[in-house]
Amino acid sequence: MASAYSTSTVAEFGGSPKRSRRMAGILDTIAERGEVSLADLEELFGSSAATLRRDLTVLSDQGLITRTHGGAKAAGSLAEMPVALRDTRFQDAKRRIARAAAAHIPRERHAIALSGGTTTAGVARELTGHSDLTIVTNSLSIASLAAAYPRLRVVMTGGLLRPQSLELVGVLAEGTFNAINVGTAILGADGFSAKAGVTTHDETEARTNHAMVAKAQRTIVVADGSKIGRVALAQMTETETVSMLITDDSADPEELDRLRELGVTVVIA
Repeated sequence: MASAYSTSTVAEFGGSPKRSRRMAGILDTIAERGEVSLADLEELFGSSAATLRRDLTVLSDQGLITRTHGGAKAAGSLAEMPVALRDTRFQDAKRRIARAAAAHIPRERHAIALSGGTTTAGVARELTGHSDLTIVTNSLSIASLAAAYPRLRVVMTGGLLRPQSLELVGVLAEGTFNAINVGTAILGADGFSAKAGVTTHDETEARTNHAMVAKAQRTIVVADGSKIGRVALAQMTETETVSMLITDDSADPEELDRLRELGVTVVIA
């Protein structure tokens, strides 16, 4: 992207869930088409031109798009949705996936590693009823959420903060994951395919998450159906290292069959 997304601007991404969903949809449309007119956006979203211009101004101010005469176009890569907007997408599916993932975590003494992402944050919320659970994470959002529950022990990595995902990455984060052993790694993804494995948009984030998975006894991928069959820039881990995928019924059934053939247990939430 042309500029980094700042956590101080979270409030600017929509004063309401409806506006945030619309802005996420605008980014999706521009990512797909490359360029879009204001008239097209009016037809797609049923909003007024004045409303859409305000949305485009916010997205442009954050360097996510470039305004054009009568519309907007992509500014660099729109592959990675800012975390403030990601939370508004596929909410029902993510809640079901999170509940299903939590059901596969033992309630007795257990250590679990969680990568960043809105789906893994949902898993963390579902785990707040567990006791004697250690959560290891490089996500500021997940660490803050879990820290409010005294029965959960939280281990936070160091590292360089990625403002797009609010994750700590790099050698300090990798060093923490390399130094510990966990029973389960819960891995979010920007893409998961039989051929390319589990992928994400940022190569540094991929290396950090690879370190997390390498020391886990098992790895569970949590990803809504839009991520299945999709391939992002950098591989976090190969398909063969994944024990289980938890997704929803919108996932491509043929890709799910290919994953099953490689030994991945597929759970539809």
